[in-house]
This record gives sequence, C-alpha cells and structure tokens, in this order.
Amino acid sequence: MASIENVVLPDLDTRLSCIFSDFMTKITKFEEMVSIASKLLVGFRQQLELLRMPPLNKTSRVVENIIKANQTDRMKAYVESGCRDISDGIQSISKLNICQRGLQDHLSQAKGELNELQVLMDDLVRLLQTANISTSQCQDERIFDAVLHPKEDIEYTPLIKPEVSDYAVMMAIIYNMLTQEYSMQEKIVSSLNLNSSSGELESYCLMWSLRPFVNDDTMHQAWRFIS
Repeated sequence: MASIENVVLPDLDTRLSCIFSDFMTKITKFEEMVSIASKLLVGFRQQLELLRMPPLNKTSRVVENIIKANQTDRMKAYVESGCRDISDGIQSISKLNICQRGLQDHLSQAKGELNELQVLMDDLVRLLQTANISTSQCQDERIFDAVLHPKEDIEYTPLIKPEVSDYAVMMAIIYNMLTQEYSMQEKIVSSLNLNSSSGELESYCLMWSLRPFVNDDTMHQAWRFIS
C-alpha cells in the first residue's frame, strides 16, 4: 500500500478508504465506552438515592407495634442507629466511589480516543495535500474547510456514491459531534457529588443515554460509506 508521502491519484481512493475505515473502527470503540459509562452513571444515581433514603417511619402505629413485638438485639441495634442499616450505607458509599472513579477513567480514555481521531483527521489532510488535490478537482470546496475547522457547524447532503470530499466532510462532522458529546460528559462527571439532586441525576442519565449531539442518520450514512 502506498504511503501518504508517495501517494498518487490512483491510490487516493484506497488510502482514503483505509483512513475512513480506521476512523469508524475507533468510533465503534468510543460508542462502546459511552455505553459502559452510562451504566456507571445510572449506578451512581441509584446508590446515592439509596444512601439518601429516609429512615423507617417510627410514627406509624403499625411500625411501632412491629418494633415492640420484636425486641431482638438486631432490632434494638437498628432502632439505635436511627433505623438505618449501617452496613448498607457503607456499601453504597463504596459503590458510589467505584462509579465515580469509573466515570473519571472513561473521560480519560474517551479523550485518548478523540486524540486518535484527530490524528486520522491530520492524516487525511496530509494525504490530500500531498496528492495535490485542489478544491476544483474534488468538485467541492467544503473539503479543506470541513477538515481544518471541524468545530464549525457543517451540513451534509448524502450522495449515492461517496466521493473524496464526502469522506472528508463526513469525518469532520462526526468528529465535531463526538467532541461536543465529550464536553457534555465532562461537565456531567465534574458536577457529580453527594449533594446532586434527584432531578439533576435524572437529567444527567437521560442526556447521557439520548446523546443529543450525535445524529443517528449521519452515523448510519457513515457506515454505508464502508459497506
């Protein structure tokens, strides 16, 4: 296979297809990481809700009678602890820490994946520049603007048969989407603490699972470029 430095026009499609394939493979890994992290976020929410669960309501006549009828050492210890199971609280705190560390690890690994995607974007730019592909030859001046400025809003119109510019623009769009998604995840994880309200946690879990910055139609189109 020709290197980027020695690429010639007949090899352009092959090299570009290879870069795009590697790009999408890393996208798959990124999405798997997001799914795993979503479970960690849900776990954090569940354990925090358990930790904040109100104690047994001793003012209830039924509960009061049950306590009086079962004056065992275990029941006495439970009442003395404020009607809370201390071991359950310790377990919840431990699981909270595990979930939070897992989410921090996710951010670190996800950032690494984004960096690798950026490397592939750079490879694409060098490939096109080395092949001396002008915007007129690509028949679309979007190509260099899209790749060199991935944070800008870009609209994409799918074609039946992708051309050089379509691969480039598609990569830029997806990279832009994932960068925004990562930023959202970073803000969510950094805001997690024992004082996070139930409403906040519910919203965080919902946004994480909905992935509002990722357009499913665009992702499906990208995979059709490979098939």
